[in-house]
Amino acid sequence: MGGVVISLALVAAIYLLVLPRIAHYGAVWARVDELPARWIAILALATILNVATFTFPWLVLVPRLGFAAALRVTQASTALIMVVPGGAPMGMAATFAMLRSWKVPGRLAALAVALSGIWNQLSIFLFPLAAVVALAFGGRLDHLLEAVALAGAALAAALAAALALALSSDRRTARLGDLLARGADRVGRPLGRRAVSWGGSTLQRFRAETLALLHGRWISLTIATLTNQLAGFLVLALSVRALGVSLHELPLSETFAAWTVGRLIGSLPLTPGGFGFVELGLVGALVGFGGPHAAVVAAVLVYRFLVVAPTLVLGALSGATWRLRR
Repeated sequence: MGGVVISLALVAAIYLLVLPRIAHYGAVWARVDELPARWIAILALATILNVATFTFPWLVLVPRLGFAAALRVTQASTALIMVVPGGAPMGMAATFAMLRSWKVPGRLAALAVALSGIWNQLSIFLFPLAAVVALAFGGRLDHLLEAVALAGAALAAALAAALALALSSDRRTARLGDLLARGADRVGRPLGRRAVSWGGSTLQRFRAETLALLHGRWISLTIATLTNQLAGFLVLALSVRALGVSLHELPLSETFAAWTVGRLIGSLPLTPGGFGFVELGLVGALVGFGGPHAAVVAAVLVYRFLVVAPTLVLGALSGATWRLRR
């Protein structure tokens, strides 16, 4: 309960004290109120595309799901992550439960949850590096973003190395599984828990299934993940243009760089869904690149509404109908 109160206080402070210092909300609303109908239609189409692409990685990993079921899974789990402090584990658990309710085998469900999460995190960590390269070609390299990109690349390398180590050798995988099982028993024994029923052989089977799945699908999974991620960037880029910021004021490379910073901030367990901190990071980066204050704040708030509100509504509907079906 204390964590929820702190999160709400932080979000309120950012929205009520910090953002109004960057641009008065009256000027921000004036920008939003002047949105032409054609831009509203374009943003609506981009939002629909963004929501639809959430299903792509799941259609690669579990093709039998179909589009409708994949949409329900992704929107319900993402909505949980957005509203619950530290909601990632709950989102993963909800995804696993929904997959099992559609008769997806347990190990395949667990494997799909793990791989989709790993690919998603790898893309989040590597996007800042791509942004630095894009800015370097434009001759406007930012040293702070360069440091963020190097940190993201280091995290991506560590994650990839851990995955490669776990999958590199059948014997090593067995030893790792036995080591983890013994560690879990040592921790659980003082708490009165039973010995774990898994071990090295369990991890060996998981390794074999992972390699079999990735062998024919890792390229498709990578393309599907990048498509989903970049659909979110498209919503931000169009929001910036719709609110009157020209390419001369904010080139596409700088908007992309700001978006990668926002994605990194959103992956940190600061507040549910990164509310407040993502907006502040995006606004700070875009204004730092030279964007006009009122237009930038308006664009960021419109962007956040378009990526958050549909997921919350669809996630609530998906979760409710799934529980009724159960």
